[in-house]
Amino acid sequence: MSYYPPYGQAPPPQGGGYYQQPPPGQYPPQQQGGYPQQQGGYPQQQFGTPSPAPYGAPPPQQAPYGAPQQAPYGAPPPQQAPYGAPPAAPYGAPAHGAPPPAAPYGQQPPYGQQPPYGAPPPAGYGAPPPAGYPGSGGYAAPAAPTPPSPGYGAPQMIAWDASHDANALRQAMKGFGTDEKALIRVLSDKDPLQVEALRSTYQRLHRRDLVADIESETSSWLEFSLVSLARGPLLNDVYLLYDAMDGPGTKESVINDVLLSRSNADIQAIKSLYRQKFHRSLEDAVRGDLSMKTERHFMIVLQGTRAEDSAPVQKYEVDRDVQELYNATEGKTGTDEIRVCSILSTRNDNHIRAIAHEYQQRYARPLEEVIAREFSGHMEDALLFQLRHASDKYMHQATLLEDAMTGMGTRDKLLISRIVRVHWDRTNLANVRGAYEKRYHKNLAQRVRGEISGDYERLMMACLGERV
Repeated sequence: MSYYPPYGQAPPPQGGGYYQQPPPGQYPPQQQGGYPQQQGGYPQQQFGTPSPAPYGAPPPQQAPYGAPQQAPYGAPPPQQAPYGAPPAAPYGAPAHGAPPPAAPYGQQPPYGQQPPYGAPPPAGYGAPPPAGYPGSGGYAAPAAPTPPSPGYGAPQMIAWDASHDANALRQAMKGFGTDEKALIRVLSDKDPLQVEALRSTYQRLHRRDLVADIESETSSWLEFSLVSLARGPLLNDVYLLYDAMDGPGTKESVINDVLLSRSNADIQAIKSLYRQKFHRSLEDAVRGDLSMKTERHFMIVLQGTRAEDSAPVQKYEVDRDVQELYNATEGKTGTDEIRVCSILSTRNDNHIRAIAHEYQQRYARPLEEVIAREFSGHMEDALLFQLRHASDKYMHQATLLEDAMTGMGTRDKLLISRIVRVHWDRTNLANVRGAYEKRYHKNLAQRVRGEISGDYERLMMACLGERV
């Protein structure tokens, strides 16, 4: 679902807003040929529009005037450069500023251009099964592996000179006092590949470790935020896991954030770097801090055997999983926890979203409600995390940010790590901000500003795309 219109498209007439309730008696909205599909972005929410559907339900579909009809479930989403996407400037140009004109909504990429990261294959839900499935009379071609997220793959050379920013960072921390504004300005708008280049250039030019210098020159939550940015997404994930399992107690929310609903490539990268940094396998570390069936759940996750994003959604497989989930929960006395964990940990998001839709159609209650009733504690939180991420990943990230600020006091470490994780991809950030406004009828940056102050606030505002 899109939380904002394609760039350049006029907003709807006043009083209507972008969100439309589905017609009475039609929930969730049906599409010819299959299940509703999560779209690539969210339209900006205008205050006073109708409330969204219950969380976890497939988002209602609304195509802008003149847009092409929606493709069957599982087909690739239309190509769209949404508002908030970084301009097509030379690599390393600041991420802030007006976006470039976008291609018409639904326009396919030029010949030879790769589809968006994680886009499903052209075959839609309900299409004939590929070779190798029952009735096909052949062997199935393996799904294309989902590529690692930016910053999780092999080191890359980029066409960007990091020496100017490396010198600016050193100047900001050299001598008496620290120029916190310079640190914020340099580190807040870099993408994962730029951060990696900046860290290595700083080491080469000044024979110093950038993270160590930041730790010695700053303190409190500003230090934690700057260090998170300077490490980059993969290295920061590894240190977050280590800190979450070091010492008494375990910070389950951090473990969920880092490990759940990740691609196989990202899981393997995290496991490899964790062993390299701490000379211990991540599996052993998790076993030492979790117990019983929750431990087994995360062992399934760490195996990295999740269906690739390009694997097509097959109706007979969805029906089978829906029946197995029912048999493991409502259909028996007691609960087969491991079967539920296995299904939600080894299916891709498209498949899980189809399961959730089909479960409600067949048994007249949301799968999320069933999980909340049948499970408790960390396992309940982990399973709901996987289900909500698959149902609507932008709305899920928005609710995680709100959860870090709700209640007595701000959970600063969670808030920082979640904002930093969202900010690495500016298109993702724009969608999360739109989803937050849609759900809470507030501006995300203003909400965060009300919880924190000082240089810490300025850095978080910069990470959220605000000018500081």
